[in-house]
Amino acid sequence: MNSKLVYVVLFCALSASALWGCGDAGKSHAEVAEDRHATHEAIVRLTRSGMSDIGLTVYTVTRKPLTGGLTIPATIVPNQDLEARIGSLVPGRVHQVFVKAGDMVSAGQVMMTVEGLDVGAIKAGFLKARAAFEYTKTAYERQKKLFDENVGSQKAMLESKAEYDKARAEYTAEDRRIHSVGFTDEDVLNGKKADEHVAGTLPIKSQISGVVVERNVVVGQFVDPMTNAFRVINTRSVWIDGQIYEKDMAKINRTSAATFTTSTYPHEVFHGRVLNIGQTVDEHSRTITVRGEFDNPQGKLKSNMFGDLTISLGIQSEALMVPEESVVRENGGAYVFVQTTDTTFIKRTIVAGTAVGTMIEIREGVKEGERVASAGVFSLKSELKKEEIAGDEH
Repeated sequence: MNSKLVYVVLFCALSASALWGCGDAGKSHAEVAEDRHATHEAIVRLTRSGMSDIGLTVYTVTRKPLTGGLTIPATIVPNQDLEARIGSLVPGRVHQVFVKAGDMVSAGQVMMTVEGLDVGAIKAGFLKARAAFEYTKTAYERQKKLFDENVGSQKAMLESKAEYDKARAEYTAEDRRIHSVGFTDEDVLNGKKADEHVAGTLPIKSQISGVVVERNVVVGQFVDPMTNAFRVINTRSVWIDGQIYEKDMAKINRTSAATFTTSTYPHEVFHGRVLNIGQTVDEHSRTITVRGEFDNPQGKLKSNMFGDLTISLGIQSEALMVPEESVVRENGGAYVFVQTTDTTFIKRTIVAGTAVGTMIEIREGVKEGERVASAGVFSLKSELKKEEIAGDEH
């Protein structure tokens, strides 16, 4: 290569570098990087009349107290403390069924009967143990009286006591057994349907009062301890689950109040409290489950109903806030339109935080004092899409 040509190329390169440096003179490295990044951001230019036509307004980003509540999507789930799964602890066949899904039942109400050989054996074992207990008790009391009167022998008294203690232990075991499978003493001894007890029929009762939400048995079906015959839920109280991001966990606590709203009842607000904050973070969504407990005396709140759970914030702090309408959510991200001149707006990616009423926290992406579009954002988004399409065509 000609040496003069080399000098010319080097001179041009140095000149270009100097001109670039002069353009950035007086700016920090961060400002230079931000300006260069801005040249690649999507820009929307409007006329003043165009801004007026779409009703565009701007809002100055300000630092405000972060008070109010954290609102998250939520789902109603049954209160497991008021839920029961009911079945037979003894194998047998369903003899009768007395309830169906949707029925209200009371605690202790018979829901079905089960018949089988094991049922009869359990009853017989109880009756035998009870008879032995009563006999040995009488014999022991007689021998003890004779011994106290110096008529009977100590040996006879001790032998009768041993028999009595043995019979009492066996009776206690059988008594616990009949109660564990669902019998009561009245069912076995004084039941109104004595013929059923002779036939070995076991009444299956509800442990709680509530509504039958599942019935999984029919007459003649074989059931065993693994069979969930019924599911009963008391709806006087429900749980409501939602997910918060791990970064918001410090803002709430188990003393926080909560409210729930749903489109099913658009003019009602249900009040409750935070019951539990999860102990694990979902590795994919980086969220934690928060559970609220809500009274439901009228039964309006149903399982699997969707709505919004708002949790009162447990801390008081300040944050950069903008109107919620300023934030555009798209493809899992969010952005705002930052005003750079009277009629120019730049699309700026942000990290949104807690929503407080009609305002939303901005954690990253904007600075205090910057102005962002509020009303009319949808029109800016549409205009940006048009420019992108036009650029792709060229």
